[in-house]
Amino acid sequence: MNGIMKNEFDELIIKLLHYFITEQGYNPIILHGAKDEIWLENLNGDYQIIRIASNYIHNKEQLDYDIYKTSRIMKDIKKKTFSLHINTLNIFLNLGENVNLQTNPDDITCINVKNINDLSKEKVFQEFFPSITNKIDFKEKGLELFMKLTSDINKKNEEDAKRAEDIFKIKKPTVTLALIFINVLIFALMYIFGNGSTDALTLIKFGASHRDLIRAGEYYRLITSSFLHIGLMHLAFNNYALYIIGPQLESFYGKIKFLIIYLFSAIISTLLSMLFFGGVSAGASGSIFGLLGALLYFGYHYRIYLGTVIKSQIIPLILINLLIGFTLPGINNAAHIGGLIGGVLISMAIGVKYKSTKMDKLNGWIMTGIFTGFLIYLSFIGI
Repeated sequence: MNGIMKNEFDELIIKLLHYFITEQGYNPIILHGAKDEIWLENLNGDYQIIRIASNYIHNKEQLDYDIYKTSRIMKDIKKKTFSLHINTLNIFLNLGENVNLQTNPDDITCINVKNINDLSKEKVFQEFFPSITNKIDFKEKGLELFMKLTSDINKKNEEDAKRAEDIFKIKKPTVTLALIFINVLIFALMYIFGNGSTDALTLIKFGASHRDLIRAGEYYRLITSSFLHIGLMHLAFNNYALYIIGPQLESFYGKIKFLIIYLFSAIISTLLSMLFFGGVSAGASGSIFGLLGALLYFGYHYRIYLGTVIKSQIIPLILINLLIGFTLPGINNAAHIGGLIGGVLISMAIGVKYKSTKMDKLNGWIMTGIFTGFLIYLSFIGI
């Protein structure tokens, strides 16, 4: 093998890596201190985690410890990815002759693969990876094979890196800044052409939400109310929140999808608000909660990258603001909850780039349509 792949063992490892990374969409997981083992993840796969262990296991005690260590790592991965159940495929390549895999621990399937021929014999590969025997059969040999496999893996990793950069690179937040400008402009106009932002008649004149008026046919208030604010503090707080959250989400989803999320969340927040509060209501907080819902949905799909952020920042922020809404008077928490739900649902429908499948989007549109129709019925007919 020209010194590049010393034996069939090395060839087996790189062929497995090539297959799982380039054909099945798995990505390497970096674990500090890991030696003679390779971890791969694809949270959309039948096996979300694959571990390839090349270390020599010479007795049952060492095997038990290895499986115990794997189980501990899996618990950490479950916490980070908010997963109650993760199927793990544990592939042992170097088990001693006297070591038998008698039982599998929960959620971890252990198999012994000594050579390439074993791949076609294992039920796991027959059921979940039936293409593996054909996909690892190459005409190239030795150095030529090594160069091809490593080149393919590097290309796939480069593509994944470009996708990650495309998603996470901060772009100019044009829509966010435009929304903030509109909020400030309308706030000023209420003082120029009305009696100020706290005057009920002025709020009605500029498009605030009011159940009777919306039921009478003034449907534009479902959206326009989210651009009005009652008092300077209300304006400042919502615009600051929009300035903090908006640029990130606009980069994640793109400008058009971001605007769709913002406006749809405004509609759902107003509809739910109509069920519990019939008076004058205004503010962008429903839309901002919708952005938080969209951020939560995005973070779930990219939880390998954002798992810690979701747990330590996004969820606490949502819960704290909802708690404030329940405890302090004068806060329309129904609008907040409606916006949050609307943001999650419309995000499911329009999808997360590189992650959502056509079926995911279809289910999202169905759920969004059912929920929106139900709210419209309750808001205009049911109550």
